Amino acid sequence: MVGTFYSLIPALVMLVLVIVTKRILLSLGAGIVLGAFFIHEFNILDSLQEVWLVFYEIFVVDGSLNVDNLFLFAFLLLLGIMTAFLQGSGGSRAFGEWMLKHVKTRTGAKLMTGVLGVIIFIDDYFASLAVGQIARPVTDRHNISRAKLAYLIDSTAAPMTVLSPISSWGAFIIGLLSSIFVTNGITGIQPMEAFIKMIPMNLYALSAILLVFLVSYLKMDIGKMRVHEKRAMKTGELIDPNNSKVPGDLGDTVEAHPKGKVYHLILPIVVLVVATVSTMLITGAIATEGKVTILSMFANTDVNLSLLIGGAIAVLLGLILHVMHDPPRANIGNIFVQGMKSMLPAIYILILAWMIGSIISSLETGTYLAELLHGANVSSMYLPVLFFIISGLMALATGTSWGTFTIMLAIGAEVVMVIDPALLLPTLGAVLAGSVFGDHCSPISDTTILSATGAGANHIDHVLTQLPYALLAAGVSALGFLLMGVLDMIVLPLIITLGLIVVIGFIIHRNNTIRES
Repeated sequence: MVGTFYSLIPALVMLVLVIVTKRILLSLGAGIVLGAFFIHEFNILDSLQEVWLVFYEIFVVDGSLNVDNLFLFAFLLLLGIMTAFLQGSGGSRAFGEWMLKHVKTRTGAKLMTGVLGVIIFIDDYFASLAVGQIARPVTDRHNISRAKLAYLIDSTAAPMTVLSPISSWGAFIIGLLSSIFVTNGITGIQPMEAFIKMIPMNLYALSAILLVFLVSYLKMDIGKMRVHEKRAMKTGELIDPNNSKVPGDLGDTVEAHPKGKVYHLILPIVVLVVATVSTMLITGAIATEGKVTILSMFANTDVNLSLLIGGAIAVLLGLILHVMHDPPRANIGNIFVQGMKSMLPAIYILILAWMIGSIISSLETGTYLAELLHGANVSSMYLPVLFFIISGLMALATGTSWGTFTIMLAIGAEVVMVIDPALLLPTLGAVLAGSVFGDHCSPISDTTILSATGAGANHIDHVLTQLPYALLAAGVSALGFLLMGVLDMIVLPLIITLGLIVVIGFIIHRNNTIRES
């Protein structure tokens, strides 16, 4: 069953259960167990051992602690504590009241969130969590649903990092391209130059970012998003009351200090940003062999350690600011406990997502999908759109953009150099675009989970409300990649793709306006 059509079944079962039951832990657990049975051909003892092994290796690998994962867990706990201090100090409330004077409309609050997502492009994890901390007090005051906030965060986080060479994603991709070019004897273009030239070819990332601002400005609530937004505007309930407590949401467990000031929120977040980015540069410089450049620092940085250090410093500042209140109203011990508790649901989901990702990797689901395309006898003009679709399916099933990059960029270069070298960059650009699209749709994607956490939204609500927008951007992008291959042009397909997004956006806006009138 490994490396065959059957390897798709556990991922499909998990996705169907997520949509039907909306119970993410149950759905992930079912996919993990079924995948383990498929790996070991329904040998119960071996399958149970496989489940234990993938769980154990989240924490221990080759006899050593898996520090990267532990650092991320620790950062999430610290983020919860920092959020509790922001609320307990009264900073969140004061910031929300201050922003209401400057951002006076729901549209302005959504546009502000989109702009923040574009500006904070260093790393997708960091963007997903930091933008939520800054924007949530404002969007909450304007009764913008948490599902909408999560969408705005997620649909700028990965698209921006995949477009920027000065980001953790960009540095990783450029490093991959360097190896791939050497392997395939590609000497006419350098990896950095190739990455820059592929930016206008990444139709999905550009479409997703454009769509964020259209959704913010126009009446473009579709599918489940319309339900969440109507409830938020009419009742003030930002989260579905039928759902259990969501990650990152403290509710009324921490009382806000009445003397809170705006700087009680601004200072810890600024310190978090500065400390994290500085540590990323420092760890990257230390790990770089040879000449140290901005690109090499981001290529070799330790993101999770940087997040941990930045989070610890921000929490320390939050504690100091809280203690400086006269008197400090909320119990400090309660702030620590409630902050950590608020992040436990996200950690549970993340653990199970990593487990099923490992199971799917052992089933060689990605390899099977890649070999389907590799062995197909297709016309060169269809290469960009086919690689976009296959990369999207792979990222959807596996929940990892980086894993999809690693596999599909190498295969894409190999195939295109044999069939039509002129389509090298459009095909590789399509791989990047498809990987981000699949990542946006996958309930087991790290970025999807952390975007919901940063927004304080229910994970499955975020997946289901973002899906229609991701499919819209992907459908139009697929047409763009088809035109790119058929016409052997870049600018015209890009203009057509973005133009169609705008036209569709205004059509949806018009229909929603008529429906509400």
